[in-house]
Amino acid sequence: MLADATRVRLLWALLGEELSVNDLASSVGKLPTSVSQHLAKLRMARLVRARREGTHVFYRIENDHVRQLIRDAMFHADHASGGGGGRLQVVDTAAPDATGTDR
Repeated sequence: MLADATRVRLLWALLGEELSVNDLASSVGKLPTSVSQHLAKLRMARLVRARREGTHVFYRIENDHVRQLIRDAMFHADHASGGGGGRLQVVDTAAPDATGTDR
């Protein structure tokens, strides 16, 4: 589940608060339909939990264990990339870079 940059961004956004699909879509720069598909996978993997309020669906991290897993994974990725504790920027590795080649 953490191999996809969009799903990692969604989980990162949910670390601090519960958010609606539209808020999450805005946060990660994706269409709400795409975000909903990613959230469905995260829900099936029991990484997030959904709550419906009228026509809106709100998501949050499933539990503290998952929250710590995300923090630890991001901390490890930051240190493994030589960041040394700075702010790790989650990038979409499937997108070509400015030179037109895959990253």
